[in-house]
Amino acid sequence: MQIYWTKINKIIEETPEVKTFLLDCPEGYTWEEGAHIHLALEGFNAGDKPNRRLIRHMSISTLPNENSIGITTRIKEQCSEFKAILRNLDVGDEMAIFKTHSNVPLKREDKNVYLLSSGVGLATFRPLVLDYFERADNVNKIHSLNVDSSKDFLFTNIFESAPDKKFASQFVDNRKDYYEEVKNLAADKDGLFYVVGSDEFLVQNIEVLLEQGIKPDQIMLDKHARQLPEFLSSDLSI
Repeated sequence: MQIYWTKINKIIEETPEVKTFLLDCPEGYTWEEGAHIHLALEGFNAGDKPNRRLIRHMSISTLPNENSIGITTRIKEQCSEFKAILRNLDVGDEMAIFKTHSNVPLKREDKNVYLLSSGVGLATFRPLVLDYFERADNVNKIHSLNVDSSKDFLFTNIFESAPDKKFASQFVDNRKDYYEEVKNLAADKDGLFYVVGSDEFLVQNIEVLLEQGIKPDQIMLDKHARQLPEFLSSDLSI
């Protein structure tokens, strides 16, 4: 396993609780849309065993052609040791990155794509949308639906409906309206449904989609292949 130490080159305050850390790209380092990495803070490998409290699995919110590895995360006032350290880092400070992998690249199967997310989960979809804008081949259209009770919606300059690009974006601030809209979107029995959020959020979305007749192989999750059966089991259907 190769570990890359890289520096923060910019910090963007997206909302009062959400920051994007832009990291220098190590030479030859690349990834595809929908990728995640392991992000580790200084001291994580100082002992005999890695200090897992200083390691997190994070989505990359940028594309390689943006020349920075973007990590977008919510940091609340009461937070974990990892987030507390992250909050106090500055431009020039170092982090380690390793184990890059993509579970949710943009599928180009001449179908409609629906992106369902909660809060900062939208960061996983930012590169998919940018990739679609650059090259719309074999994607009929994309519809993004995000729920965020804080009402501080993310990336509104990108997640803005553009009919000429066959892209629609919706933001809602409560789960009731969100799930009603999911049911409406699931009227498309041939669509591809990407879901990103907490495990609880994934399970709730999958239940709704399965109830509406969407098949498990139409649901894309940011999970390793070995984890998919426990989420996509037909037992979830009510």
